Amino acid sequence: MIRGVIFDLGSTLIHFDGDWDLVFEEGLHALSRQLASAGVAFDAVTFRDAFRAEMETAQRVRLQDHVERTTESVLRRTLAGLSPRLMDDAQMERALRTLFAVSEARWQPMPGLHPTLEALRAEGYRLGLVSNAGDESNVRRLLAAAGLEGVFDPQLVSAAEGVRKPDASLFQRVLAAWDLPPEAVVMVGDTLSEDILGAKRAGLRSIWFTADVDTLANRALADSLQPDASTDSLLALPGLIRSLDGAGPPR
Repeated sequence: MIRGVIFDLGSTLIHFDGDWDLVFEEGLHALSRQLASAGVAFDAVTFRDAFRAEMETAQRVRLQDHVERTTESVLRRTLAGLSPRLMDDAQMERALRTLFAVSEARWQPMPGLHPTLEALRAEGYRLGLVSNAGDESNVRRLLAAAGLEGVFDPQLVSAAEGVRKPDASLFQRVLAAWDLPPEAVVMVGDTLSEDILGAKRAGLRSIWFTADVDTLANRALADSLQPDASTDSLLALPGLIRSLDGAGPPR
């Protein structure tokens, strides 16, 4: 019997409205201005190029070893090569908030989000979150903006946990928190190489959420990695989970 549902965050519970590359560049410009106003001396163009390169390297490596490289660590590494001035924790927090503020404004709740979660809770399912993200505070702000504070327990973010999906240990941490076997939990997410593969490695059933899945990584695995079910509508999830579970929802 399925008793718990783990969700991904980005492109599953919330939708990004915009061109990611352009929004990242806008955030990078805002970050360089904020750092300059804080007295961190560097050439702005050199900084942006160096930070962009460090981010690309971090992304490439963590896709291979599934170890998280936080955005803070990437920023500190970039600045260490450009400026002799060290930033204290408060300055770093302001810098990261400035960087993420631009993209945070572009995330919106996925259609049907709150009715779906309310229906699942009403049927007795436990709800958890496992998100790959380079900054835990960024995730907390996104959840708050979407009205999702306190909804998920546990709420695991790779920036805090140190590893990324599809590392099975993230899913096992949820199972341990709930004291449930793998067959009693289903994972819902949009990324085949992270959400679906990770669920399979941990022995969970999986539902591929396909509203925002037209990515190169998904296309590469679409024929070889099969979820237990798929849907492009959050509102369909309660019925779909029941269909995977012949015993029906817990009571």
